[in-house]
Amino acid sequence: MNQIRPADAALTDWRQVALRFEAEIAKAVIGQERAIRLVTIAIFARGHVLLEGDVGVGKTTLLRAVARALGGAYERVEGTVDMMPADLIYHTYLAEDGRPRIEPGPVLRRAEDLSVFFFNEINRARPQVHSLLLRLMAERSVSAFNREYRFPYLQVFADRNRVEREETFELPAAARDRFLMEIGMEAPTDPGMRRRLAFDPLFHDTDALIQEVAQDVIDQASVAGIAAAIQHGIHASPALEEYVVRLWSAIREPGQAGIALPDVAMDALVQGGASPRGVAFLIRAARVRAWLEGRDMLLPEDLRAVFPETMAHRIFLEPVYEMRRESILPALCRAVLDRVPAP
Repeated sequence: MNQIRPADAALTDWRQVALRFEAEIAKAVIGQERAIRLVTIAIFARGHVLLEGDVGVGKTTLLRAVARALGGAYERVEGTVDMMPADLIYHTYLAEDGRPRIEPGPVLRRAEDLSVFFFNEINRARPQVHSLLLRLMAERSVSAFNREYRFPYLQVFADRNRVEREETFELPAAARDRFLMEIGMEAPTDPGMRRRLAFDPLFHDTDALIQEVAQDVIDQASVAGIAAAIQHGIHASPALEEYVVRLWSAIREPGQAGIALPDVAMDALVQGGASPRGVAFLIRAARVRAWLEGRDMLLPEDLRAVFPETMAHRIFLEPVYEMRRESILPALCRAVLDRVPAP
């Protein structure tokens, strides 16, 4: 008779916590089950998340709900055109006695207990601000006041307004690679959900809506250990490993893989990207997805479920195609998944 190992029992218990987390988020955001699942995967894969979509589809509401249900110290900033990197670290003001004062900014206010950092409308901030944020994301540390601060629990959640172009500063593709996932959000298409969003007063008061979400469903300080256990506990067969290698080759060299897209010279499409780090992130996310589905073995559908969100923003196109990026990359990802046979 097989015995249940303590690690297996812990993963089972934590799976129930993760599913409860998703249920709590769904109280505030309806019709976004896929986005909620992808955010949950990113949390347990220990990766940062960039949400993008039209104005008013619920990006900020989703991230506020996530911050409430995800335990740990929380800070939020609003991207503005006049923001400077120092604004994240400290702010100065004149005290009542007329003397200048310096206090920690949003990154340092909670010191090294900071676990959730929400950057609203990141593309409104200048590239200098992006540079500091990207270092914080990559290294989970920042230097200030003659010392180095480390943030072992930190996860960055940002949203991007993809509609407005004036006074915005887009993240370059190489910088966006720091995000584990880019998750698109669209308005629900189900007529019943649209009716609720339009007529139910609950969805007209965002603050009241967020209060419906339970606080601290997840112990953020324990996520890193559980995340490591997931990566060691979910296995892949040799056939699936070969499948990943074929996907990797096809996304980098789509022409040689026999993939064709309308009005695109496939052999001159991809300039670079889909690096080993990107493929490693794909596997991390797929393992978490398998765990959430109650399995200890990776299946092709786990990879397919997270492939566009983990890989598309890591593909660098030739400049002639870059302006069509938002239409080409989703089509390329679909074509790769359709073309490469799954085991």
